[in-house]
Amino acid sequence: MSNIFRQYDIRGIVGPEIDNVMMDKIARAFAILVKKHGQTDILLGRDNRHSSPELAQIVVRALTESGCNVIDLGVVITPMFYYASRHLNIYAGIMVTASHNPPEYNGCKLLLGESTIYGDDIQEIRRLVEAGIFESSSSIGKLSTHDIMPDYAAMIREKIQLGARPLKVVVDCANGTASLFAPAILADLGCEVIELYCDSNPDYPNHHPDPVNPDNMQDLIKLVRESQADLGIGFDGDGDRLGVVDDQGNLIWGDKLMILFWRELLPRYPGTEAIVEVKCSQGLIDEIERLGGKVVIYKTGHSLIKAKMKEINAIFTGEMSGHMFFADEYYGYDDAVYAAARLLTLLSKSERKLSEMLADIPVYYSTPEIRVPSSDQEKFDVVAKVLNYFHNKYDVITVDGARVLFPDGWGLVRASNTGPELIVRCEGRTPEALSTIKDELFNYLNSINVKVPDSHLN
Repeated sequence: MSNIFRQYDIRGIVGPEIDNVMMDKIARAFAILVKKHGQTDILLGRDNRHSSPELAQIVVRALTESGCNVIDLGVVITPMFYYASRHLNIYAGIMVTASHNPPEYNGCKLLLGESTIYGDDIQEIRRLVEAGIFESSSSIGKLSTHDIMPDYAAMIREKIQLGARPLKVVVDCANGTASLFAPAILADLGCEVIELYCDSNPDYPNHHPDPVNPDNMQDLIKLVRESQADLGIGFDGDGDRLGVVDDQGNLIWGDKLMILFWRELLPRYPGTEAIVEVKCSQGLIDEIERLGGKVVIYKTGHSLIKAKMKEINAIFTGEMSGHMFFADEYYGYDDAVYAAARLLTLLSKSERKLSEMLADIPVYYSTPEIRVPSSDQEKFDVVAKVLNYFHNKYDVITVDGARVLFPDGWGLVRASNTGPELIVRCEGRTPEALSTIKDELFNYLNSINVKVPDSHLN
């Protein structure tokens, strides 16, 4: 059971891990937590998965029998669920979703306060579920429904004003929940939208709704080139992450996307603190510093980053995984539709193509994110060994794992927050520097019996 209670959400295979009984217990446990915070109104949203309607019905019954009132938003993307919380002043909610996981998965994100719960709070839900002792209520809560789409679309339209340049954008929703909302909203802003896999189909027949995996972006790349579009945008399953393709069909990773946004933001907010996740490129760090920003290197994980943003009043940050968080003129949560609209704003007010806007960004050479199987105990021991071995030779950033600062690049070893594995990534200023860094780091890992997959050794 415990493996479904992850760092940021609850997620598992429908049937063996997430069934009606389990979802009932999760909802009743969450009701206890919500009542402790003095609340009784709870939002409910769901993605477009086959299993989501039935699981949502179970949640309604469990919450109302616990004495809570349920406001059912129906099928929504996660950012619409977040927006409904702000718009309706209801700061508790359950979003039934498994994001970009395959169709056989489902689960939920739990909202309490201004953000989703994570870490110890999710483990508290697990403990309550395992104990199986839930509160009975003398009164049954009420169920109501609310269509948040019109207000959400109007809010985006009010906040976003595109420039004079007309734009053609290919939108790939991977048949996920964003299919129902993103194309229409972007078209309403004045773009010519070419739809790709924008019919809702929770079997995800064309590719998984994960725009960070290059394999899932190949059809988008092809259509951008064929249609001579200005850019392509891919959305994940629940609409809180995006991937971008420029007019030449090149993938734009999260750190380069952040450089574009920081170039617009930092002149307006000089000297502001800029959170950078520990696995981001040195190129992003260098560019923020060149623009006068104060870099704050921080842990990976969208819940952790949102909390850090609130702590230091940050105006923007993002993750390599495609989460983008705007708090300058927005609410600070990850909304891929809004992030796409901000990118379209930049492009529509420039005479340059997207590929030209990126042309002067220095090229760094990096590995992909390498995942190495490691038990939950062993992975932390490995990080400690890496730190102990390298700290006498090089500076090491320890905010999340060990980011070893080599003369011409860096290597990162960190424990995954979401599974029994290590995350390894390397970057160099030249291909030769990258090769040297990989050799030194991988040789040490091999010496302590941590085997990097052969495909990454050369």
